[in-house]
Amino acid sequence: MKVLIAGGAGYIGSTVASACSDAGITPVIIDNLVTGRREFTSGRAFYEGDIADGPLIDRVFAEHPDIDAVVHCAALIVVPDSVADPLGYYRANVTKSLEFVSHLLRNDCERLVFSSSASIYAANADLTVDENSPLDPQSPYARTKAVCEGMFADIAAGRPIRVLSLRYFNPIGADPKMRTGLQLRRPSHALGKMIEAQETGVPFQVTGNGYPTRDGSGIRDYVHVWDLAAAHVAALGAFDALLPDTGGDRSTVINLGTGRGTTVRELLDAFNSVIDTPVPSVDAGARPGDAAGAYTRSDRAHRMLGWQPQYSVTEGIRHSLQWAAVRDEVLTP
Repeated sequence: MKVLIAGGAGYIGSTVASACSDAGITPVIIDNLVTGRREFTSGRAFYEGDIADGPLIDRVFAEHPDIDAVVHCAALIVVPDSVADPLGYYRANVTKSLEFVSHLLRNDCERLVFSSSASIYAANADLTVDENSPLDPQSPYARTKAVCEGMFADIAAGRPIRVLSLRYFNPIGADPKMRTGLQLRRPSHALGKMIEAQETGVPFQVTGNGYPTRDGSGIRDYVHVWDLAAAHVAALGAFDALLPDTGGDRSTVINLGTGRGTTVRELLDAFNSVIDTPVPSVDAGARPGDAAGAYTRSDRAHRMLGWQPQYSVTEGIRHSLQWAAVRDEVLTP
């Protein structure tokens, strides 16, 4: 089996590529390297360029006519940045995705796995969600994911393509073999900020402390990135059974989370449990676009994909720390 991974030089896409390779699936990578890293494409068929570039997509399929499916991980993902630059986010995440799917249709690609986000949900009072929960995205980034899901479903209903949208919760960790990890030295999410606080000796800022959670800080469903990658391998294997070519639905969605909510303060406690000198914290205001958060209560991924997470939050923290220690050796300045 051969799969085209759009955004395959990024954090999640490159980890998916490694999981595919380990499972005997050949990855082909396309990435414009705006946030991705060339080092993550080493040893793989790699095309540097944009998913909206029709001639480039045509060349990829001409040179790899045996591509069986596409995993679409290409997107901008930083919530505060999306608030500051909604035009850029809609252009990168929506407009280019529309162009991309038109190029896939022209090249007779019939299987698309889309990297979506649990940030599109309106959480229940208990902050849990499942695939049937109402949607209420709270940032331009989240709205781009919701728009793409609806757009792809509409296209699949009338054209020869089937779409499986995987709604990620909050990825942490790195490839356990340390082949890939977060490419940014100073990532903006909570765990990245904890590692930065440890390295710089400054307190960690708990952004937002008035949420309706057990300790007032935001709550997330932290899922190990290698578990996410394994879910993609499972999705590729189960694709035709889930979305048969004749009859039935042409698109569907599956949550990818652990089913356990962890607050930011609890994440900091877990972080401090695996380092020598605990990181102190201070309360700060919520960032633009932040929300209380949510975690999944669904077992659809287990039922449909035979998938369940293997790594704990603590293991995700350990792997993130191990990656931070080797990142500058793997990635050139």
